[in-house]
Amino acid sequence: MAFTWRRGTVCLFNTNEERCVRHLRNPNDVLKSLQSNACKEDYKYKRLYRNLYNAEFFLKAYQNIYAKEGNMTAGTDGKTIDGMGTERIQKIIERLKNHSYQPKPARREYIRKKNSNKKRPLGIPSADDKLVQEVVRMLLESIYEPTFSKFSHGFRPNRSCHTAMIQIKANFTGVTWFIEGDIKGFFDNIDHHTLINILRKRIHDEYFISLIWKFLKAGYMENWKYVQTFSGTPQGSIISPILANIYLNEFDKYMEKYMSEFRQGKRRKTNPEYVRYRNKAVRHQVKKMSESEWNSMSKLDKTALLKDYRKTRNAMLKISQSDLMDDNYKRLFYVRYADDWLCGVIGSKSDAEKIKTDIKEYLQENLKLSLSEEKTLITNGQKKAKFLGYEVFVSNDTAVQKTARGFTQRVHYKNLMIYVPREKWQNKLIELGALKLKYHKGQNYKEVFEPVHRTKLINCDDIEIVKKYNTEIRGMYNYYRIADNVSVLNNFYYVMKFSMLKTFAAKYKSNIGKIRNKYGHQRFGVKYQTKNGGENIMYFYDEGFKKNKTAILQSSVDIVPIDYSANSKTSLVERIKAGRCEICGKENVPIEIHHVRKVKDLKGKSWWERFMISRRRKTMALCKECHDDLHAGRLD
Repeated sequence: MAFTWRRGTVCLFNTNEERCVRHLRNPNDVLKSLQSNACKEDYKYKRLYRNLYNAEFFLKAYQNIYAKEGNMTAGTDGKTIDGMGTERIQKIIERLKNHSYQPKPARREYIRKKNSNKKRPLGIPSADDKLVQEVVRMLLESIYEPTFSKFSHGFRPNRSCHTAMIQIKANFTGVTWFIEGDIKGFFDNIDHHTLINILRKRIHDEYFISLIWKFLKAGYMENWKYVQTFSGTPQGSIISPILANIYLNEFDKYMEKYMSEFRQGKRRKTNPEYVRYRNKAVRHQVKKMSESEWNSMSKLDKTALLKDYRKTRNAMLKISQSDLMDDNYKRLFYVRYADDWLCGVIGSKSDAEKIKTDIKEYLQENLKLSLSEEKTLITNGQKKAKFLGYEVFVSNDTAVQKTARGFTQRVHYKNLMIYVPREKWQNKLIELGALKLKYHKGQNYKEVFEPVHRTKLINCDDIEIVKKYNTEIRGMYNYYRIADNVSVLNNFYYVMKFSMLKTFAAKYKSNIGKIRNKYGHQRFGVKYQTKNGGENIMYFYDEGFKKNKTAILQSSVDIVPIDYSANSKTSLVERIKAGRCEICGKENVPIEIHHVRKVKDLKGKSWWERFMISRRRKTMALCKECHDDLHAGRLD
């Protein structure tokens, strides 16, 4: 078998086969072609599996996933992404072509859930399996992403927790009941046969279906014992999120149909009491009077008229314009993020209970899933429901504000509000070790916050301490920046600031006053040397906490995976294709990429470590001989 590059195309020569697969299509063109047919309901996808013979697809997949630190964690085969190159890719393609490819069982680990003693299982696939899965993910995403519901937000490009909350904020106005939904053990209970049948509706390529089936049945290793999987998608795998969305897209379509059928009435009836006040206010409205009528009135009459008008209008603004108990007006709203979903119901509690029952029956009968009874709750709209770490409720605030034209109007009444829960930022402080709670005996055991120093940071450099605190503050703010009460994070900031000051005081065996004198009272800043030998200052975060919806779509927190500009001339793919060893300088040789988990992990003792540090790269393109020498310690 020979492997050559010719003008950006791949030629695969197999001496055991009579034909040569030449000029395989560019992956981007293939994905665009698949996407262009996605919205054609009757279109069936065939011959998808042959794209797995295209080395360009694997290089694109490698470019997508290589930078993730988890790739340096070995799977059950003991291999990491280190050493990836053309020959390794070619061996994977050979096994795919003769159908001998078999995914390795994932290595099962357990990670602790936040603020809980419970642990969540996590599967660690082998590096080669990750590469194949990324190719499969790209193909599936091109086919299914354009057809996914607009109410689905989890693990999709340009969608996130923020877009889900913004949609709730926009659509759930005036709801009377919330249904907080949670599917019990979703990822572990996906029915394999149901999933495969869903895939077969659009994909008519049994080789491709068989490959997905192999991943589903690969199983996992726990305590060196093999455990076969009979249901669920492999948690921690690259294809798990897209398969979960394909599976639950059936639920999304059911909910869209249910919403349409539940809808009743064009608008609510007007509240008679509101009409009475409005008519009275209109009859007394000064602007309706002619200038001559107004001028003919005495000053005392004018004052009395204006007072009566304001009193009537204020009373009118404290009641609802529409009849909230109108049985002829019903609406249902729905938003889903992964296996968590939220419904907003304009209707009675019995309507909400029926919706919950219908959803439960659909999930059981059609998707073989169960609702978590303890987590699936029906909550009154005026009480706080929880979704994606936020609190949501319908406001009854009748406070008014003046518009630009000088009119007064209610700005929050019956609008949906999204809040930062107190326990979120408080538990975060405790988790970070920045806060200790005390209970004051003299004030009926009132809870008192006491910022404390963080022992783990005392041995860090000054700039590392400030950077750590800044990162944690910005992380909290970035997630909750769209909340209506985001300003409550000032409480979080206060504790973090004094925790940071106490950490510096503990480090230098000093006190807060002296630390402030040294680093600044108004703006706390740490000086550091730049690469050019100059001096700069890193300041402690002081940008405030304002509600901010900008740059929501640019957030990549939910996108799997991140695309690392494959078209760049200095990209990893170009360095592989160049066939030049970055140590010995040999050209036109098969390249293996050497990986490290983090650049900062390099100590700079070896010259090749200093080489990587100077270029700020976690990778280095090497020939096989140099790569073997590096791992054997012969390059030090």
